[in-house]
Amino acid sequence: MFGALIEGISGFGTPAMVTAPLMIALGFTPMAAVTLALVADSTPAAFGAVGTPLTVGLSNVSTDGNFLNSIGRQITQIDLFAGSFMPLMLLFLLTFFFGKKESRLKDWLQTAPWTFMIGIIYALIAISISTFFGYEFVSILTPFITIIIAIITIKFRILLPKSVVENPWTTSTIEIKEDKSSMSLLSAWSSYIVVILMLLASRVFEPLKAFLTSAINFSWTNILGFEQIKSDWEFLYSPGTLMTIAVIAGLIIQVRSLKIFFPTAKKVVLSMKSTTIALGVTLIMVQIFANSGLNTGKLESMPVYIATAISHSMSSVWIFMAPFLGELGAFVTGSATVSTLTFGQIQEDIAANAGISKQIVLAAQLIGAAAGNMICVHNIVSVSSVVGLQGQEGNILRKTALPALTYGILVGIVGFIFIALS
Repeated sequence: MFGALIEGISGFGTPAMVTAPLMIALGFTPMAAVTLALVADSTPAAFGAVGTPLTVGLSNVSTDGNFLNSIGRQITQIDLFAGSFMPLMLLFLLTFFFGKKESRLKDWLQTAPWTFMIGIIYALIAISISTFFGYEFVSILTPFITIIIAIITIKFRILLPKSVVENPWTTSTIEIKEDKSSMSLLSAWSSYIVVILMLLASRVFEPLKAFLTSAINFSWTNILGFEQIKSDWEFLYSPGTLMTIAVIAGLIIQVRSLKIFFPTAKKVVLSMKSTTIALGVTLIMVQIFANSGLNTGKLESMPVYIATAISHSMSSVWIFMAPFLGELGAFVTGSATVSTLTFGQIQEDIAANAGISKQIVLAAQLIGAAAGNMICVHNIVSVSSVVGLQGQEGNILRKTALPALTYGILVGIVGFIFIALS
């Protein structure tokens, strides 16, 4: 849940790199920590950093807020029957790959009811948030609320056997030292609380939203003389701007000084250099790919041509293929957002040609792209380097491939049922 919250605030492979070292500090072996952190960063990644996979990833498909919200709701509905099993799958990996050989099944079964309950709670909260607030809040509010509920259920031992609470086990013999901190719990969570409040205020209160979207607007329209090619950047409304404000507010609350802000900000910006270059080149190629229909020969765009060819032979089973195309995109590009940018329009065109729901197919694409975080080479290499497991990437990939495959199959089955009922 904490990794999911980090995903909702920053995204782009950050959660696993943050949670894996924390898990090692709590007593997990490096291999267990990396594997579990990567698999956990799957379901939340469908909404990414404040809905970026939808806002940016589907920008070539549609920028209509109502359409994007409908896809967001569809994602949460599919995940009620697919994503709810992810905590149970995490526990399975923990006990069968890294647990005690003599009690693997027992360890899994005794905490399975609680784990499945948390998965259901997460999915139901996600549906509620996407329905009443919008897709941009799912990745932040859902894990934040679920963390609170999980702590309460553990405290009162709801669906947990007594032995789990009194005799917890770890996968390592590292001695855990409990250091007392002078910082209050409220202060420690202040940055996250400020982000949530600002995002809610900027998206819910229309007068404030109107001001933020119009005050400083760097949007660019009619690029190269084509009305269809445009770039939206409403600076004050951007999640990145709001998160920067939250960081400053958190520093003022926690350390009452901004001295460390600028040196840290400079370090962060410099560390983004390679990522920015890679993402910039990718976006250029994606835009050329998506807008290839604007040509003097009046030829079909590349996505439309590919979609037409595929829909003739695979339309009847495409819902089973849609999540795996999303996984392939994330595996190659390292991002659920870029995967959706690359394949979103193809998915929509295939759905249109096959006469099936665009929302369901695009939701399957996004969930598949999120599941691709488990097997994404970029993420695996990054996390491995953080915890000192260089050279073990292949071993990690073999452990995360099974959950990724299982997740894709579940999404395909649930999507097929949804289409049959629609």
